[in-house]
Amino acid sequence: MRIGGERQRNRANCAAARLAAFPGTFFCERASNRLGASGRNTAMAQSVLSSAARSAEADLIRRASQRDEAAIRTIIQEHNRRLYRIARSIVRDDSEAEDVLQEAYFRAFSAISNFRGDSSLTTWLTRIVLNEALQRARRRVDQPASHFELPPERIADIIPFPLSGQTIVDPERATSQREICRLLEQAIDKLPEEFRTVLIARAIEGLSIEETAELYGIKPETVKTRLHRARNLLKSSLEEHMGSFFSDVFPFDGKRCERLTDAVVSRLSQR
Repeated sequence: MRIGGERQRNRANCAAARLAAFPGTFFCERASNRLGASGRNTAMAQSVLSSAARSAEADLIRRASQRDEAAIRTIIQEHNRRLYRIARSIVRDDSEAEDVLQEAYFRAFSAISNFRGDSSLTTWLTRIVLNEALQRARRRVDQPASHFELPPERIADIIPFPLSGQTIVDPERATSQREICRLLEQAIDKLPEEFRTVLIARAIEGLSIEETAELYGIKPETVKTRLHRARNLLKSSLEEHMGSFFSDVFPFDGKRCERLTDAVVSRLSQR
């Protein structure tokens, strides 16, 4: 009992000495231990989720290889938006991008039993779409540039913006937003292919630098350079065409203007 009591007193004295000498260290170590445990728990949870996602993907692939319609529909619906943008960034035509996707999906599902999982399903599908789009673009390389232009009424359907799902009550603002979207999409369409494709993949689809580099078979440094160049070209193009829109920023007209004018006139008449 005496030895045990002596040990407890020694521990208490050591802890008190540490706390007195370095008042922050004691608590930092305790906090660090807690954070370390929390970090390990988070990493473990992420690992479990990642494992579950891989298992779910493997099940979808297995079912799709057996021509399960529900699995095929699920895969298509999950990838349509990204793959469409990738295709369209190359062929620059709505209907042809849809044709690219249809052909790419047909090829993918015809060969999905050969999928070995060396990359993710998304990466595998993206490469198939990319190859199909590039083949089509090469076949029409001698056609005039006007072939690549979209009808104005279809351009605004290319890239839905964050506000596109929100209801805009003010008709003038809604019109201005549609026009801005149209100009942005036109500007993206006019970028050289090597810049446009990287911009779509990295800035719009959210692929990482490494994923974009792997997708197009280029170095990460090249992705950064092309992305920087694409943004500068896009900025210059928008500045050239959107000068008149700056007058519409923070609009104050119509009923708001009339109300303020009436209020000021009323106050002045009372003096």
